[in-house]
Amino acid sequence: MLHPHTELKFVSPQIGYGIYATTLIPKGTITWVKDELDRILLKDELATMTPANLENLMKYSYRNAQGNYVFCWDLTRYVNHSYRPNSMLTSLGFEIAIKDILPGEEVTNDYGTLNIIESFECANGPSHERDFVCPDDLSRFHKIWDQQIETVFSYLPLIEQPLAKFLTAHQQDKIDSIVTGKRPLPSVLDNYFQS
Repeated sequence: MLHPHTELKFVSPQIGYGIYATTLIPKGTITWVKDELDRILLKDELATMTPANLENLMKYSYRNAQGNYVFCWDLTRYVNHSYRPNSMLTSLGFEIAIKDILPGEEVTNDYGTLNIIESFECANGPSHERDFVCPDDLSRFHKIWDQQIETVFSYLPLIEQPLAKFLTAHQQDKIDSIVTGKRPLPSVLDNYFQS
């Protein structure tokens, strides 16, 4: 489930569509939660799909730590990649804003966290650290991403969380125990699928 204070807008012919904030989304806000309506497809199921649906699946899904394909049912699939994202996938089944996302600003994440199948060059060009988004980016950049998440995680209980109702009791218990220091924040590396 995507944050409700967002909208779909056309970005460019090269990029297509993207998701934009309609109000301020403060750092520490949950921007997406994997929910029961998101479909998980096993690798074996791909062989039974029509070519058109397989193409959509490959374009709009990500792979979880087990290598299964997660197809988001809502507009989340239009969140674009950035080498300097404002939202980051955690290993807890949700994304969190790692900086304030201003009204009218595009909501982005780093596709390096999504277990992509093939390397690709970002439409916005390379960053000074990376020329391509690669399948093994999680193994190479998880410490940087962990730090970005850790910096804002303590804000979670302090700000309005419109998506909190989509968290499971297990997720909420983990958040509470991390915020109170009873357990460490798990690494995004836990999401890594090694084929």
